[in-house]
Amino acid sequence: MTSPVTDHAELARPEAFTQEGLGWVPWLEPVAEDDLTAQQRDALIEPARAKMPYFRLLARDPEALRARTLTDLDIFFNVSGGIGRAERELAAAATSRRNGCVFCASVHAAAATRESGRRDDVQRLLDEGTGADVGDETWNAVVAASVALADTPLAFDGADVDRLVAAGLDVAEIVDVVNGAAFFNWANRLMLSLGEPEVPARRRATEGSDA
Repeated sequence: MTSPVTDHAELARPEAFTQEGLGWVPWLEPVAEDDLTAQQRDALIEPARAKMPYFRLLARDPEALRARTLTDLDIFFNVSGGIGRAERELAAAATSRRNGCVFCASVHAAAATRESGRRDDVQRLLDEGTGADVGDETWNAVVAASVALADTPLAFDGADVDRLVAAGLDVAEIVDVVNGAAFFNWANRLMLSLGEPEVPARRRATEGSDA
């Protein structure tokens, strides 16, 4: 009997946290793109996600995927109120760095850089860890609150809220930070249990030609 779990023995695994784009390979077989049902395609929300093995794997439970994706998009892209996109992405990147999810950290660190223009501060978070000074008290407070939630929800307490308030955040902005970190505490664990990141072939080829 063939094992349902795929071991990618020759995978080009990243050696460090990075803002460069990474691939991701599942250990379990995703739904083939051509086999996606109408319900599964609807649950993807964005048609381009049919190309991504992670979302095609989650499509095995389309109702859960649809709920997960709508929650994700509302937390990170609904900026009609609350904190800005950069700080939401920073919360996700800090949580992912703490939890050791290299793929999620790469996606959201790059987004934090794109939204803020603060590449060096974001890279310091990846290189030095969640104790690094990321440039100002607002960002440091967002990282500290995210890390407290990542360690255990009970570690997030009034002191974290007081620090966010002192940094200038109002209630709606604090809720956005908590939502971003909490969502990725769940998302990191899901992704880390279903597969692993890889360095894309096109990047390996470029790095090889530069050597």
